[in-house]
Amino acid sequence: MAALAAEAGLPVLAPQRAGDPEFLAELASLEPDVCPVVAYGALLPQSALDVPRIGWVNLHFSLLPAWRGAAPVQHAILHGDEITGASTFLIEAGLDTGPVFGVVTEAIRPTDTSGDLLARLADAGAGLLVATMDGIADGSLVAVPQPPDGVSVAGKITVSDAHVVWDRPARHIDRLVRACTPAPGAWTTFRGERIKLGPVRLRGANDLAPGELLAAKTGVAVGTASVEVELSTVQPPGKRPMPSADWARGARLERGERFG
Repeated sequence: MAALAAEAGLPVLAPQRAGDPEFLAELASLEPDVCPVVAYGALLPQSALDVPRIGWVNLHFSLLPAWRGAAPVQHAILHGDEITGASTFLIEAGLDTGPVFGVVTEAIRPTDTSGDLLARLADAGAGLLVATMDGIADGSLVAVPQPPDGVSVAGKITVSDAHVVWDRPARHIDRLVRACTPAPGAWTTFRGERIKLGPVRLRGANDLAPGELLAAKTGVAVGTASVEVELSTVQPPGKRPMPSADWARGARLERGERFG
């Protein structure tokens, strides 16, 4: 975006923090009516909120008031939502609490990772943000307060959160791995080392104990608290992701070994 702005002859401001006095002075000198925001990742101070005449409009990847916060896409997948979307809203001092200008909806597919879903929402959300700015400019769009019911908070997904615990049901593990793909990356331990896991597939069998591994020519099955899951890719420390069958052959996987 900065390169496109520079090509168009538009000034580019790149502050370390939105509250920097020098940045705020430069921004005020531009006399903006509205400032759009996408994926800023922090609360804007009131000194910044006060600069544009109308305010700051944020593109957020959930159907507000659901999943306010830093990781709405990840939490929608993790909690098994079937529908999500994107919202544009007027930023207030609270966390994603401002009145909403518009929304678009998007179905969550059974195999969606956070990366897959975010890519689709980014495309749809870009159009929504442009339409919102146009509607504000011509006066045809008015923000509507968020309803008091249905509020949920999507805190940041940490590396610790991405740890796969094998005595959980297979559906939970499937959603966790997809929610953490590509970042921060779901992981488990094997022979004392941490390894990352790609998305899994649920199997009908239930012959393995939680965490117990069974290698076959086509892949590696792992036991859970319900049915087994089949691994797609495994990434050992310092290596690239590889098909689980290749990993098992290289590791000389033995019968009865388990993930931590």
